[in-house]
Amino acid sequence: MSINDERDVEALKRVGAIVAAAREAMGAQVAPGVTTAELDAIGKAILDRHGARSAPRLAYGFPGVTCISVNDRIAHGIPSRKCVLSAGDLVNIDVSAELDGYWADTGASYPVGAVSAQASALLQATRLALQDGMSQARAGAPLRNIGRAVERRAKQCGFKVIRNLCGHGVGRNIHEAPSVPNTFDRQDRTMLRAGLVITIEPFLTLGSTMAVQDPDGWTLRSSDGSLGAQFEHTMIVTGRGPIVVT
Repeated sequence: MSINDERDVEALKRVGAIVAAAREAMGAQVAPGVTTAELDAIGKAILDRHGARSAPRLAYGFPGVTCISVNDRIAHGIPSRKCVLSAGDLVNIDVSAELDGYWADTGASYPVGAVSAQASALLQATRLALQDGMSQARAGAPLRNIGRAVERRAKQCGFKVIRNLCGHGVGRNIHEAPSVPNTFDRQDRTMLRAGLVITIEPFLTLGSTMAVQDPDGWTLRSSDGSLGAQFEHTMIVTGRGPIVVT
């Protein structure tokens, strides 16, 4: 969507604050022995408390309230009592919700206990890739600059970018135009405009550049089984840089 007035900004900030609160509360409970179903219940309680509705459930009939993905499961992981976190894992928590007709989306990856130096470096590189991408989200700038910044950071740090998972427009639904790639496309002439609401969400891995779907019809894994991480914010594009609502 594109914002029309300050009421839109405030409404996006309200739903953005809710999904951010759920993300942080869930992340604070990440530890060995915790199940992804337990984390999902924390997110559900926060959304319910504020009257927000789970976006993946509302839009697509997703089995969980939030998406929780562990290690090579890099997106759309289904929360489960059978999925018990272990020391050394990386877990991604993706929370999106609707409130009063406005939608916001956010995600972060967390270490479970002590993780390897390589896993820790992957987390840091993915955080920096998000920051780099956000630095390019200015009205009048080419959309492709976001993907170039993400891809450059990944290459500098020795990691790969998942090419078939992208950020997206958001605001009046969970997935809207435009797609926001995490790689540079020289042919893409799309320009960012003031008021556009988008997510930027780099997915970096130790080796794979493609995500493949599990037989469950939801979970996306790195194609080679390599470890992955993701960080995501919803933001409003302005001429001075993005207004982050999550």
